[in-house]
This record gives sequence, structure tokens and C-alpha cells, in this order.
Amino acid sequence: MTKRLIPPFSRTLLATAVALACSQVQAEDSPAETSNELETVRVIGQAASTNRALTEQREADNIETTTRADDIGDFPDNNVSESLQRMPGVSIERDQGEGRFVRVRGVAPDLNAVTVNGIQVPAPEAGRRAVALDVIPADLLESLTVVKTLTPDMDGNSLGGTVEVKTLSAFDRDGLFYSVSGAASYDEHTDQTSPELAVAASNQFSLGEGANNFGVAGAISWGERDFGSDNVETGGAWDFDDNNALEEFEQRDYMITRERLGVALNFDYLLSDDTSLYLRTLHSEFRDEEIRQANIFSFDAAQQPGQTGIAEVEKELKDREETQDISSFVLGGQHLSGDWTTDFRVGYSTVQEEEPRHADSTVFVGDFTDAGYTGTRKPSALYPSGFYDDSNYELDGIEVTEGKTTDEQVDIALDFTRDMYWNGNPASIKFGGKASQRDKDSDVNVWTYEPDGVLTDFATDVDYQLGNFGSGIDADRINPLVAGAGTLEDVDSAIEDFEMSEDRQAAYLMGTVDIQQLRILAGVRYEKLDFEADGFGDDNGTITASHFEEDEDHWLPALHLRYQLTNDTLVRAAVTRSVVRPTFEQLSPGFEIDGDEASFGNPELKSLESNNLDLGIEHYMGHAGVVSAFAFYKDIKNFAYLTDKGGSPGFELFSDAETFENGNDASLYGLELAYSKQFSSLPAPFNGLLMGANATFVDATAEIDAFDEDTGVTVTRDIALPSQSDVTGNLMFGYEDKRLSLRLAANYTGKFLQEVSDPLDKRYDIYTDDHVQLDFNGHYFLTEDLQLTFEAININDEPFYAYTGKEKFNAQYEEYGPTFKLGLSLKNL
Repeated sequence: MTKRLIPPFSRTLLATAVALACSQVQAEDSPAETSNELETVRVIGQAASTNRALTEQREADNIETTTRADDIGDFPDNNVSESLQRMPGVSIERDQGEGRFVRVRGVAPDLNAVTVNGIQVPAPEAGRRAVALDVIPADLLESLTVVKTLTPDMDGNSLGGTVEVKTLSAFDRDGLFYSVSGAASYDEHTDQTSPELAVAASNQFSLGEGANNFGVAGAISWGERDFGSDNVETGGAWDFDDNNALEEFEQRDYMITRERLGVALNFDYLLSDDTSLYLRTLHSEFRDEEIRQANIFSFDAAQQPGQTGIAEVEKELKDREETQDISSFVLGGQHLSGDWTTDFRVGYSTVQEEEPRHADSTVFVGDFTDAGYTGTRKPSALYPSGFYDDSNYELDGIEVTEGKTTDEQVDIALDFTRDMYWNGNPASIKFGGKASQRDKDSDVNVWTYEPDGVLTDFATDVDYQLGNFGSGIDADRINPLVAGAGTLEDVDSAIEDFEMSEDRQAAYLMGTVDIQQLRILAGVRYEKLDFEADGFGDDNGTITASHFEEDEDHWLPALHLRYQLTNDTLVRAAVTRSVVRPTFEQLSPGFEIDGDEASFGNPELKSLESNNLDLGIEHYMGHAGVVSAFAFYKDIKNFAYLTDKGGSPGFELFSDAETFENGNDASLYGLELAYSKQFSSLPAPFNGLLMGANATFVDATAEIDAFDEDTGVTVTRDIALPSQSDVTGNLMFGYEDKRLSLRLAANYTGKFLQEVSDPLDKRYDIYTDDHVQLDFNGHYFLTEDLQLTFEAININDEPFYAYTGKEKFNAQYEEYGPTFKLGLSLKNL
């Protein structure tokens, strides 16, 4: 049984105080009696960093949350995604326990945008728009900002928010800066120890005479993590019409190695008091090696817990290596001429996901007469007679796969700003344009092999901690069997291949005016999109090429109001419109027809549009303290979803025809709360106590349709927006003095709809259960510049759980265990 150190948060607890925003929690001024040189280094380095982030947040025309590099280091986060989870309104989707994709205000990751140094980052995965932010190591960052309301000078392509990643600049610090750090982490689940190293440096120089006008900043981060997980899952294979019987389930054991390498090199050149240039470069590599052993129990007839019967048991091995690369280059500059400011930016970003040729699936099959299971939440196998005899499993086949996806984007932007007065009030007018070209393509090849053999000749031990497993399959003994050419599966290789392009042209006009305490920003953005897609379909074994192209345009108005209620209190309101394209999986021109069953992509899908309302208040409490509350509403048009059109008009030839279509309207209401404070007014030593909390409450609904072939009518039902949690939040307690810094942080993500398996039957909807994770971080200054760090991640051993319809019916259960890290860092601040 998994032990929990704390129970799941209730909504009542979350409503009062839930979780930390890393951008909003740091030290206030420490008492004078404890001031010394060491404390000055720490407090100025970290508390000043927090104040700088809060100043940016306070002065922004839109609603945003910002955190800076020193604040990020105060939490045990391995990558950008995990750093973002500490912010209000942000939650993450995890893969093998690690943070990967980011949700903003309950909106799914594919409907949010990511920029690096001002240009959009495309997505490495073939079917997605979401950027897996675990690719970018946290050590390369200067700041993270989550923009929740868009202004007309920003791309309009996010429904929830835009994540802005900025890497370090030499002019962010005074003079020489360097940082060297090393750490080792220990994974309790697998007893594996893993290394990490990071180096960063920056300095300013004088080219010519006078003050420093040239800056160079660079960083390298490398880490390799060996870990694993144990899993039992049904995939939703329940027959609820047969007294909740189960058709099949799997036991899975994962052994994983993930390696991250990140390099950033940035240059700044101040040509004169009026002209500056910059070059930002970033390259990040993420290598993911996975060996997955599986037992797949498929019952001849759906069974109740405790029953035994005829079953086929497959022993399956998946042995793959996947590499994702992100490269980003941005050349830009600014020129001041009187009341005019001209900004230009040229950016190129390319990402790639590559799976080298590998044995993607090796299957041995055995037939048994007395297999079964017990339990519905975490099923355990009733092992049949002969299960442990490896000679009972014959090699059924090997599938070998290789694949490569590339996604490239080029951006050119030019902006003009003029400062002026309107009726005696400070004002500005800004206009500009942007052109971008995005090309995404996927190329997959599949081979099959059917050699003879029994498991006895290929067996290996498996360390599975959720029950007995029997033998697994040794990858080193399989690889020689697939050294030859094999049989190329033309159809399977073709239907996943595609090329898509999206060319955008945009222009905008906006203005600002300050009327006493009120600042008004208003404007409009026009975007035109040209979309083209080429792919292949399988029509009962015949490969057919397909082509599609269309264009669309959008007008995106925006109005932002910021009112200075008091010196420390701001009221904000915004009315905006944004637009997002469906995912590439949904837009794929590929299709597959097999008799009366078919599946289709839908390149004719319209873009999702959202009309957004935001209203909130921020109160800044002295040094590094803030409390805020924001309400928001989104009215979403053209929500895209998967449905079955079999038997409906146009699909009469098919009993099942899965495809994507635009749904009826969806809507989202939310409330976002945040608080952070250091209790410096308390007597020592309690004046070092810190507390931070944030919570986001969301209620969202969408309407979907499906054709019921039995009744001959279209059925409509309401669902929650996929990936949207009703409640998310963080809670942090900390302590700081001149040498010691401690953080205990809890992150909570409420349950959410993961997948609609059957549009006609809500009983088969797959939900991800709520998740509570406790993390700890401690820093101790051994000297003024040398710091010892200890981290404990997932110390409450929180598993991942997804269920089918009701919580007691397993879809997936997975355990990871805690990870501990010990490190040293040397910094010249």
C-alpha cells in the first residue's frame, strides 16, 4: 500500500489558503540587528530579485505573473514546467512523475503558447502544439512570465495564457557574475543515483572608450536521471453493461534514463545612448530512454473480480530511445529618435523529435485457462497455472519503428512607438506588423518480423513492486533478431506521414493614455492565416494521397484598464479576444478505412476563438509581499473534440467512424487567489517565517455531439473541458535567516477529464484523479559564496491514478517514489 503523509486537500482548505507562487514569495528586509556581509549577499540577491519580478508584474499593462532566476532556485524543480507549477493559475501535466506540459487557468496545454526570448517555440511531438517544457533546464533561465491577458502587440494564439521564457543577459547584473553547481540525486524507487552539473557566467566590457557597452552571458546545464515506475492499468476496458466486468488489464514496469543538456549564449551591444542590439541563442536536448516490460491479460470473456477463466497473456517489451531538440535564435534591436521608438526582431526556432530505429514492440504469447484478477482500483493478477513457465510463451512478432518530426518557425517583427500627450495626459501610440512561417512534418517507418522462439531463450528478471511479474524480455537478446531489413509495412508507415504549413501575417494598432490614476490601453490586431496540409490515407489497403488548403482571418480587439486605487493597490480589468488552431493530430489529412470501420483527421476544422473577460485587484505589502484576487471568464467557440460519426449522413457506409469536429460553445469561469508574506514584524527568530498560498477555482463546460446509430439521432451532452481541473493550488511554509533558507511546498491539482472514450456514454470517460505532492528544499551558506543544497521531491510518495467513470474503476495506477538530491553551488553575486 502507498503511504500518504497528508490526506488530499479538500475544497474548504483550498478556499482558505492553497499554495505558493514562487514569483511572489521571498524575504522582506531582514532586521537590522542581524545584518552582516553574508546576509547582504543573500537578501539582496534573492529578495531584490523577487522585488524586481513584482515590479515588472505591477507595472505591466496586462495581467501576468513573473518570477526570476534566484526565486526559481528556492524550490526543488528540475525543469521549466515544474518551476511554473508554483505560480497562481498554473498547473502541470506529469509524465513518469516529472512535470512536462503546462495548463494555464484550467486550459489544456495545446491551447496555450510558449515563447523563448520573444519568439514562439514550435512543438517537437508530431500531433501536438503543446511544448514539453521539461526539455528546458531551469538553470538557463533569467525569468519566467505567464501572461494571462493579451495586448494587441502580442500573438493572439493562446486561450489560457502565454509562457514567456527569458534566458540570462549580462546587463541583468552588475559586473562579473558566475555560478558553478553540482548535485547528485537518489531515486528511492530504483535505488539509482544520478548526477547534475551547471555553469553560468556573464560580464560586461567596453568596446571603445567610456562605460561598458558590450555584454556576454552564457550557461551550460547537464543532468542525467535514472529512475523508474511500476504500473497497473486497464485503459478503461470495463464492460459496464455486464455488471462492471473487466476485459483486460496490464502490469507494466518502467526503467527510464532521461538526460538533459542545455546551452545558452547571449550578447548585448549598446551602440549608443539611442541604439542597442542583442542576440539570444538557446539549444536544449532531451534524451529519453525507456525499457517497458508488460504483462497483458486479455480475457476470453469479461470477468468479475475473483473469477478465473480463459485468457491470453502477452509478454511485451518496448525498448526505445527518443530525443527532442529545441534551438532558438533571436536577433533584435531598439532605436530611439525623439519621441519615437523602433523595435525589430528576427527569430528562427526549430524543434525536432527523433526515434532511431528500435524494437518498438516485442510480443510473446501464452494461452491459459484459469487467469483472473482481484480489486478494481488497483487490480492484482490471479496468476494462471503455468504462468511462470517461460516455455509456455511463444514469440508472436516484433515491430520495429523509426520516426522523425520537425517543426520550424521563422518570425520577422517590426514595432513603432510614439510617446505623446492627449488632452494634457501622457499617452502613446504603437503599431507594427509581424510575418511568420511555420512548417511541420512527420515521417514514420514501420517494419515487422516474425521469427520463431520461446521466452525461455530471451528471459530476464523484472523488479516489479506491485505484485509478481514472472520473467521479462531481454532487449539485448532481441536486437540481433531485427538486424536485417524485415518487412516494411507500407500502409502503417504512410498514414502517419504528413507535411503541414501555417503562414501568418499580422498587423496591429494600439494606444495608451494615463488619466490621473487610470491607465487605458486599447487596440486591435488583425491576423491572416494560410494553412496547407499533405498526407496519406489507407483505403482498405490502398495508399491514397490527400491535400488540403484554406485561409482564415481574425480581428482581435483588446481593452485593458489599470486603476491605481491607492499607492499599493491596483484594480485591473481586461476585455480581449484570442484564437488558437486545433492540434496537428486533429488537423491531420490522414485517414484509415478498414471495412466498415474508419478513422479520419479533419483539416477543415476551424480555429478555436475565445472572448475573455478579466477583473481583479492586487495589493502590494511592502517588500516582497502581495495579495491578489482575479475573476475571469472565457466564451470559447469551435471547441474541437473526437466523436463517432458512423451511420450519420455522409458516413452511412461505416459502423464506426472516428473523427474530429468543432463542437458547440464552451465556457469557463474562474477565480484566482494569491498571497505571500514574510512575518518580519515578529520577534526573532520568528521574523524569518514565510508563507505563500495560491488557489485557482474553475468551472468549465463544453457541449459535444455524437450520432447514435441505434436510434438514428444525434445525441448532445455536456462535458468538462479536457485537462481542466476544478481546483489547483500551492501552499508553502518557509524560514530564512542569514545562513539558512527552508521551503516546504505542497502542490495540488484537482481531478480533470482526461479523455472522452465514448461520446455517447459518460460512463467510459477517463478522469485523472486529484494529485497532492509535497516537496522540500533547503539551502545553507557554508561561506559567503558557497551554498549547500538539499532537496526532497514527492516525499509523500504520491502515485498517479486515473479512473473510468467512477473512482473505483481503474484506468491507470502508477507509483514513482520520492527522490532526494544533495548539491553544492558556488556563486559570485
